[in-house]
Order: sequence, then structure tokens, then C-alpha cells
Amino acid sequence: MRTMRYLMIASIVLLVAAVGVSAWAYRLFISAGPLQSAAAFVIPKGLGAEGIAAVLLKDGVIRDARTFSLAVELVGERRALRAGEYLFPANASIRDAIDVLLHAKPVVRHLTIAEGLTNVQVIDLLAHADGLEGTVRESLKEGALLPETYNYAWGDAREDMVARMKKAMSETLDQLWKDRAPDLELHSEEEALTLASIVEKETAKSDERPHIAAVFLNRLRNHMRLQSDPTVLYALTDGRGALGRPLVHADLDVQSRYNTYQNDGLPPGPIANPGKAAIVAVLHPAESDDLYFVADGAGGHAFARTLPEHNKNVAKLRQAQQGESGKSD
Repeated sequence: MRTMRYLMIASIVLLVAAVGVSAWAYRLFISAGPLQSAAAFVIPKGLGAEGIAAVLLKDGVIRDARTFSLAVELVGERRALRAGEYLFPANASIRDAIDVLLHAKPVVRHLTIAEGLTNVQVIDLLAHADGLEGTVRESLKEGALLPETYNYAWGDAREDMVARMKKAMSETLDQLWKDRAPDLELHSEEEALTLASIVEKETAKSDERPHIAAVFLNRLRNHMRLQSDPTVLYALTDGRGALGRPLVHADLDVQSRYNTYQNDGLPPGPIANPGKAAIVAVLHPAESDDLYFVADGAGGHAFARTLPEHNKNVAKLRQAQQGESGKSD
């Protein structure tokens, strides 16, 4: 009888202890966590519940890794926990953290591709974008990527981003080409893209693009060379980016099919990735008989129909530049 009494007492003690431990674990499960404010954290691929618990503990999201792992086991969601970048709310409990990893959408990141970047520059941006994986192995034609802001999630592939940019450019160009103005001196989408890339590099002012496009189209119509400085810069740098110094007159003699001072017509392809606005400007140019333009010293350009008018504009620019140089001295 005494033995039975001891066993009953021991069982009661163990039951009470188990209840106590369970209550303590449940309090840990539902109590506010240590995270002071909402923050995003990355859960790497290939981690089990214990590995994820260790990451969350290290990042200060949860207080107890064992309770997290036990809770995941009890709810049977070990395989449902997802890798990626997630936003955890302030004071998230272990229950909240598990719910985030089971049901929340990954953090959306943004990458902006500015108009006028070359492929080399775009690939460099992708290479330095946090969270993207892999390398771009595909050989790309210049001008094939549409500049805009792209959303992505941690762990997305760089090649997938490039594929999205290519698709966006192809679809945009197809749509705009179908709606082009009649009687343009352009015979294909590729020619339109090439001229748009030159217009993109010639001016950053949106209201000037249709006018500059008209000048180049007028020059093509009159069998005049385009004589565009950005094409020379592309020839000198092979599309790698900035030259690092001002363009000088001797540069205009560089031997390259992209040099529109030395070659008739359009260059063999785009010199950058033009934005949608530049493509629209080329396919819907301004009504103008102008054949020349030069910087006006104020961020825009002065346009002219004849060479004498153009020479006067050039003289005004040089006088303005000399005046500024004198002030700085």
C-alpha cells in the first residue's frame, strides 16, 4: 500500500510538473518578443525548424529557440516554413513569428533602372543588388532592356530579372511601333530603338525629346550624317559608361561604326537602353524643319534650320562659357 501511495504521489508530482512546464512554455509561446520595432530579416534556404529558430534568436525576434522548435513540431508545420525575407512586427511572439513564416508575403524590394544606361551598367546594378542570386550568362543586345522600377524578392535570380526587362522592352516596343506616325525615316523597330537611344543620351529634358528626334529624322531624310556626340562616347567606351573626361575634337575621328561623324545613317544598333518616353518621341516627333541643335548653356538646347543660324547659336554658347570661365577665375 505504501508503495502504491508513493507511486500516486510521484505521478501527481510529475503531472503537476508537466502542467507547470507546459504553462511556462505556453507563456513563452504567446508572450511579446524582444523585437523593439518592426524589422525585416532573411531566412536562408535549407534550414530546418532548429536552424530557423537559431536565426530568429540571433536576430532578436524570439527569446527561446527550443520553444519555437517545439511549437513548430506540435502544429506539424515543419516543412511549411519558408525561406526568404519577411517583415516581423514589433514585439512579435513565437506564435506571431511562426505565422509570419507560414502565411506572410515576402518583403518586396525595388530596383530602378534609369533611362540611358548601357547593358554593362545594368548588369553591374544587378550584381550589386542585395538579395538577388546567380549571374547573368546570357549575351544581350544593347538596348534590349526597358528602364523602369522592378520589384523583386530576396532570392530571386538575376537572369530572371533580365528576362523580365527584355520582355518589357519587347512588348513596349511592339505596341509603340504599331501606333507610330506615318512616313518616318525608320524602317524597323530596331531602327526606332537605335534612334531612341541616341535621343535619350542627347537630352534629359522630356519636352525636348520630340524636337531632337525631329532633327535627327530630318537629317536622315536629307542624307546628312547625324553627328551625335553620344555615339562617339559609346565608340570610345564600348558601352562601359562614362568617358571620365570631356569629349575633344580629336575623338570625333575614332574609327568605329558607331561614330556618326564618320558614318552615314544610323549606327549598327542602340547605344543605350532608352526609356519609353524616348521611343515615343522618335515615333511621334515634333513638327520641325530644324537640322541642327547645340547646348544653350542653361540645360537645354538651341535649335536651328540653317547652318548660319546654328553657327550663331554655337558662338553664343562659347561666349557664355568664356564668361562663366572668367567669373570662376
